Amino acid sequence: MEITGKLIQLLPEVSGESARGPWVRGGFVIETDGEYPRKVAFTAFGEERVAMAKNIPMGTPVQVTFTPESREFNEKWYTDLRASRIQPFVPGQMPAAPAAGYAWAGAPAAAAAQQPAAPAAAPAAPAAQQPGFAAAPPQMASSPDDDLPF
Repeated sequence: MEITGKLIQLLPEVSGESARGPWVRGGFVIETDGEYPRKVAFTAFGEERVAMAKNIPMGTPVQVTFTPESREFNEKWYTDLRASRIQPFVPGQMPAAPAAGYAWAGAPAAAAAQQPAAPAAAPAAPAAQQPGFAAAPPQMASSPDDDLPF
């Protein structure tokens, strides 16, 4: 999911050590545009994602790609918006190409540029006009004793 707004606050970083190694979590808050602006808080896990928000000046319009996650604890539900990317937003401009390891729905044009162009082939003639090809035989009606699905 994506949302745009103005970066208004960086949340404090928290770090620790787990069985898999050190970790860092940070966050930020944006304010959406419109008649009724809303403040939305995001969580960023990992040094790379935390650094993305720290490198953008306050008040800058940003576009955030995120995943909402909810979990239950003691019969109460808690929702977290996990940011996977934050980048400056310029209205009318296509988003920048994603970093390695991230997929983006607008990437087909970039993928086509990486693949060599295939030579243009002439359209094939219908099978009935090609020499050596006969028309397909008519379909036979299946018998009631036939247990095949086709």
